[in-house]
Amino acid sequence: MIVFEDGAVQINGTIVGEGLGIDPPLVQPLMREGKITSRYERGVDEDAGRHRLTLFRESWRLSLIVDDAGKVVQLSVVDPGNRPVPPGLRRPPPREPESEGAG
Repeated sequence: MIVFEDGAVQINGTIVGEGLGIDPPLVQPLMREGKITSRYERGVDEDAGRHRLTLFRESWRLSLIVDDAGKVVQLSVVDPGNRPVPPGLRRPPPREPESEGAG
């Protein structure tokens, strides 16, 4: 359900939707809008071969520990109520490339 390919991480929308309390078909549009953000960390030293994927939506946080084969080793969900996630934990959504002149 999780694939590491060419430096990118692909995750099944069902995992994200269930973890963040939304319908899976809404995951991709919300990510495009920057309403779901993510953070990726690769394990080093004793954690080599493991990856942590953290996804944020409003006050929700889904954290997945995954092995190199894409198998989820640990999953945790946090919903701290109405308290927002600190901005330092989020990464901004990718910027859209600027188009070159109107034709």
